[in-house]
Amino acid sequence: MSIQTAAPTADSPVEGTQPRGILQGITVLDLTRVVAGPLAAQTLADLGAEVIKVERVHEGDDLRTLGPPWIEGKPGAPEQSTYFQMVNRNKRSIGLDFSTPEGAAILRDLATRADVFLENFRTGTLEKYGLGYEQLKAINPRLVYCSITGFGQTGPYSDRSGYDYLVQAMGGQMAVTGQPEADGGIPTRVGVPIADISAGNNATIAILAALFHREKSGTGQHVDISLFDSQVALLMNNIGSWLNARSPLPRTGNEHPTAVPNGVFECADGFILIATFNDREFARLAGALGRPDWAEDPRFLRSRDRLMNRVTLTREINAQLATRSRAHWMERILAAKVSCGPINEMPDIEADPQLQARGMFVTLEHPVTGTVRLVGSPLRFSDTPVTYRCAPPLPGQDSEAILTRYLSLSDADLQRLKDAAII
Repeated sequence: MSIQTAAPTADSPVEGTQPRGILQGITVLDLTRVVAGPLAAQTLADLGAEVIKVERVHEGDDLRTLGPPWIEGKPGAPEQSTYFQMVNRNKRSIGLDFSTPEGAAILRDLATRADVFLENFRTGTLEKYGLGYEQLKAINPRLVYCSITGFGQTGPYSDRSGYDYLVQAMGGQMAVTGQPEADGGIPTRVGVPIADISAGNNATIAILAALFHREKSGTGQHVDISLFDSQVALLMNNIGSWLNARSPLPRTGNEHPTAVPNGVFECADGFILIATFNDREFARLAGALGRPDWAEDPRFLRSRDRLMNRVTLTREINAQLATRSRAHWMERILAAKVSCGPINEMPDIEADPQLQARGMFVTLEHPVTGTVRLVGSPLRFSDTPVTYRCAPPLPGQDSEAILTRYLSLSDADLQRLKDAAII
């Protein structure tokens, strides 16, 4: 089929005429699934980019089927994965079978009009369809092509798949998380997909940097992001301690490995988190707890002294806190300019006045559920705020609109592609 193409215009966005953000005019092809890639694409979309999510025909992103829990749809409509909703707002979805020659040709044509091509297939997969970096670079030298994989495009693990849990294990996160070994603790994963989230954020940073470079050079480039690299980069002081002092930091549970007191403490009616990082903060904390003598005690005088006497100090702090309520102690500790706060559960987070004031929860209209509630973007700009233009899409809901706008396909062409299950 010969496809006649036409470049989109800035005044005809697929989603209508709502205001956009700082990345208005940037078009992203999002071929990613699950968490890391979709999160990166969502961040770009929040910043104003037009993100076209390319999904398998009739099936969509694997994350759509991950549950429970689910958001119940309208009567007769399918339930929606809560997981999927969190990383796919502000996107439009096209169902496309690019394993077929015609489907691959359509995707290549879209790529000639895109600024960013984002994918998380196993290394070498897209080259089989003429959709690898070098192949798309030949037809669009300005394209920023970002690949997110478990282990990267090079190295002995490059052909392996890599999920968050596995990467937390291999990347050292589990080795430094959990209760101390002396207390019977075992390596423990972080309760959120931290490797995925870190890789997604790194991909966003790298894509923005590559777009900035393109403005100066006129050319795009290949961005190679791995979950494994991203996870190891998160080790910070833990890996630094080993690399430079050959001294691995042990698992310390809820306690900080080098700062004391810094952890969870128990009041008369529940737990609070107290965090001090220097001698001045400890002195203020001691005063707030009614024990200014601690700041002069040789056992607790300096940071290293408190570290050596962590067990004794923790026992004394807990004994003092046990005499009064959380509210009482938090008022005194915060007044002393020492960091502390409650151990919030999900209902507490939803009701938190700081998060409410910052607009961190948004409600968007959804074609199946009526509405969907999402965590908003943490990014704040004085002049070009993020925008929330549409809820996460249904699979392939925008196929016809996108292909008509970008490739000027006729109704007959669209129908033929649907009949052949290419879209």
